[in-house]
Amino acid sequence: MNNTQGCENCPVHHKEHLIRMGIAMDRVDYVIALAGNPNTGKSTVFNNLTGLRQHTGNWPGKTVSRAEGGYSYAEKRYKVVDLPGTYSLLSTSTDEDVARNFILFGRPDVTVIVADATRLERNLNLTLQILEITDRAVLCLNLMDEAKRNHIEIDLRNLSKELGIPVIPAAARQKEGMPELIQAIEEVASGKYVCKPHRAKSKSPKLNHAIATLVKKLEEQFPGIPNLNWVALRLLEGDESIIDAIRTGELGTLSPTTFPTLAS
Repeated sequence: MNNTQGCENCPVHHKEHLIRMGIAMDRVDYVIALAGNPNTGKSTVFNNLTGLRQHTGNWPGKTVSRAEGGYSYAEKRYKVVDLPGTYSLLSTSTDEDVARNFILFGRPDVTVIVADATRLERNLNLTLQILEITDRAVLCLNLMDEAKRNHIEIDLRNLSKELGIPVIPAAARQKEGMPELIQAIEEVASGKYVCKPHRAKSKSPKLNHAIATLVKKLEEQFPGIPNLNWVALRLLEGDESIIDAIRTGELGTLSPTTFPTLAS
């Protein structure tokens, strides 16, 4: 794995945002989000990572279940949050809303995207959306045993280069690839591996100006909210859930200035 110099500000998670989302943060060094389409084996990866050190509940104010657990590696403690399976972050359902908000505002130290190696093209839609809002991700290419059985070959090195993140082949049911996944998570979380994620670069000057104008207004109304460029772009695209969150003030509940008692 090609590593570059570590980051200066690790971890990157926002403790107060995560607490607001119902995630206990006592004695945790890194927070890991597990994301992926339904039926990719994400829960199996979660179980392999956390073993019996896990519990379930609901997301605050939602009927969507939440599973979280933990493990230790290289003298660090990792909390793993299993996000709802979703095909998109464009928030057309409560599950998508939960997954998007956790990655966008909770800012986990690493987002592990679990993808089905036999349906890679379909799974990359979510992967590319996630890479628009986080600089720290690992692609766990699961069901590699099924891909091999179906004579599907994947150029892992080139895929990693194109995405700008580590790509780990796995067969979670057989526990294959789990040690390599854990190592990749540690390297991204600690900054030993600096991701350079694929991003769309075709924004026009007019669009960039509109985004910058919106970001300035959003910063005034909701100080402390991360990823405002992405929020502004979703506003311009007419994302109803983001529009409603601003209209109702819900977006402000994710700002540390609105709940200072939870700030670290």
